[in-house]
Amino acid sequence: MRFLTLLALASLATPAFADDLFDGGKLLATGGVSQVEGAGGGGLASWAMITGYGSRDGVGANIHYTALPLSHYSLQTAGIAVGLFDRLELSYAWQGFDTQNVGALLGVGQGFTFHQNIFGAKLKLVGDAVYDQDSWLPEISIGLQHKENDRGAVIAAVGGKNSVGTDYYIAASKLFLAESILVNATVRETKANQFGLLGFGGDKHNDYSTQFEGSASYLFSRRFTVGAELRTKPSNLSIAHEGAAWDVFAAYILNKNLSVTVAYADLGNIAIRNDQHGAYLSLQAGL
Repeated sequence: MRFLTLLALASLATPAFADDLFDGGKLLATGGVSQVEGAGGGGLASWAMITGYGSRDGVGANIHYTALPLSHYSLQTAGIAVGLFDRLELSYAWQGFDTQNVGALLGVGQGFTFHQNIFGAKLKLVGDAVYDQDSWLPEISIGLQHKENDRGAVIAAVGGKNSVGTDYYIAASKLFLAESILVNATVRETKANQFGLLGFGGDKHNDYSTQFEGSASYLFSRRFTVGAELRTKPSNLSIAHEGAAWDVFAAYILNKNLSVTVAYADLGNIAIRNDQHGAYLSLQAGL
C-alpha cells in the first residue's frame, strides 16, 4: 500500500498550477477503472472513455494494482495511465503470471512466472458517453496495446509463434444517465494467447482474429456500481482450447483519487487446466 501513501502525501503538496492542470472536471466514476492490460475501462474490457478525471482542458492520471488468484495459477498487474485533455490516453502495465504447481507438470518448474510489459494508447474520435444525452451517438475511440513477453523460449515450446505482439481495437461507450446504465462494446484484432501471457499466434492459427468485449453496469449511486463483462479470445494453440473470459464486478469510488473494484472472474481454460476462476481485487489511485 506504500504507493497509495506516497500519492496522498504528494497531493498535499500539489502547487496551484497543478490544480489547474489536474482539474478533475469529469463526473465521478466516468473515468472507469483500470483494465487488466492497463487501459481505462472495466476489468477485462477496454472502454472508449479516456482514463482519469481531466476535462478537455486538463489532465488525469492514475496508478493501479490488481491481483487475481485463480484455481491453479495467479495473475498480478500494476501500471500507470495518463489521460490528456479527454482526447488521448497513454498507459503502461506490467503483468506477472505465476504457474504455481502447474509449472512442474509443464516441465518449466514450480512457480515459473511469465512477465509481460504492455504499452497502450487510445484516441477518442467522436462523441461523449456522458454529455451527449440528447444523441444516440456513443463515445467512440480507437486504441492499441503493444505487448512484450519475456518467455520466448517457453512460448515457442508450447507452439506459440511470437513473444511480442500488438492488439488493435475500436470501442464504443454510452452512459444513459436517466436509467443509470453504462454499456460498452469493443472489437479487438489480436493474435494473443491468454492476453499475450502465452505469446502470440500458434500452431493452429497465426493470423489476426476479430474478438469481442462487452460490458454493462448499473450505477446504484454516484459512488457504487455493479456489472458484468464478457471477452472472447482466439484459440491458437493445440495444447488446449482457449475459451471466453467473463466477470461480475462491483466498484466503489471513494472519491476522484481512490477506487476499489472486487469481482469474480472466470478465464476458462489455461494450458492444461480447465475452469480457471477466482476473486479479483483492483485498487486505483489517481489525480
